[in-house]
Amino acid sequence: MTATIDALPKGPPKLDDAAIERRNRLGKLDVKLSPYLYIAPFFILFAATGLFPLLYTAFVATRNWNTITGDGGSVGMANFTWALNQPMFWTALRNTFSIFLLSTVPQIIVALILAAILDSNLKAKTFWRMGVLLPYVIAPSAAAIIFSGVFADGMGVINTVINAIGIDPIRFHASTFWSHIAIASIVNFRWIGYNTLILLAAMQAIPRDVFEASVVDGAGRFRQFFSVTIPLLRPTLIFVIITSTIGGLQIFDEPRMFSEGSNIGGSNNQFMTVSLMLWNQGFNNVSIGQPNLGRAAAIAWFLFIIVVIIAVLNFVLTSRISSASGAPKPKKSKKGAVK
Repeated sequence: MTATIDALPKGPPKLDDAAIERRNRLGKLDVKLSPYLYIAPFFILFAATGLFPLLYTAFVATRNWNTITGDGGSVGMANFTWALNQPMFWTALRNTFSIFLLSTVPQIIVALILAAILDSNLKAKTFWRMGVLLPYVIAPSAAAIIFSGVFADGMGVINTVINAIGIDPIRFHASTFWSHIAIASIVNFRWIGYNTLILLAAMQAIPRDVFEASVVDGAGRFRQFFSVTIPLLRPTLIFVIITSTIGGLQIFDEPRMFSEGSNIGGSNNQFMTVSLMLWNQGFNNVSIGQPNLGRAAAIAWFLFIIVVIIAVLNFVLTSRISSASGAPKPKKSKKGAVK
């Protein structure tokens, strides 16, 4: 029995030098490749659902493509030229920027104020935070239908109230300015809460000792907000501004639901946006023999270029403003270590 036990191998088998070297190489390869394998699914999905449609849209924009009859051959840059020569395109572009400014600027300002209030010592914080987020979970179509009743030209809520005090009713659907106000109100109602919670999360990540130090230096609440909170929110503010810019310039749901009957974008294109014109050209006003889908693709590429330019400008301006506002920066020693 003792001899049998002594004959059993003791411990794991020894590896030769070649096996050890091979194992070390596999370990190093695993360390190098693992991060890329973890993020690869996102890039694969992005290539399939984002990059490919973008490039394919550029291809369609150069074709005489009809929704019914299909591809009719290459037309070069004719679809882009057609879009630039359309007065409706410039009207839609003006309306898009008008609604974008009326929605995005107040949206971010109100979201900052609400986030600062929710970051203070309120009772029932969870209740108020959930209340702020509730409008975001409402479907765009439902919000547009509700506000269509509020901003109705005849017996809407607002016109009923101002009629009671002797003011003439406002034609929200017929007036360019008031239709933009109405649509921007729908956008603000839905997105203020979302941006508020993002900014609130960033505010809560600010170290409390920074505020304590500012109190010791004699800073009040307003001084803390403008000199401490906003500068330290720089990355989050850039994110919120860029996402709001992209969403605001691509606005489609609200003006589409605000339209009455067959007057898509208004009877005189009062609130026709670029996205709404794109959809109207590509899928609504379809006629045989017209390169409607190619023209819609050309409009889509103009919108894409505009969104990219505005997003980059927003990033550059926001970075400069926030860096010039006195945000504290980590100091580096002579050896490069952050103090």
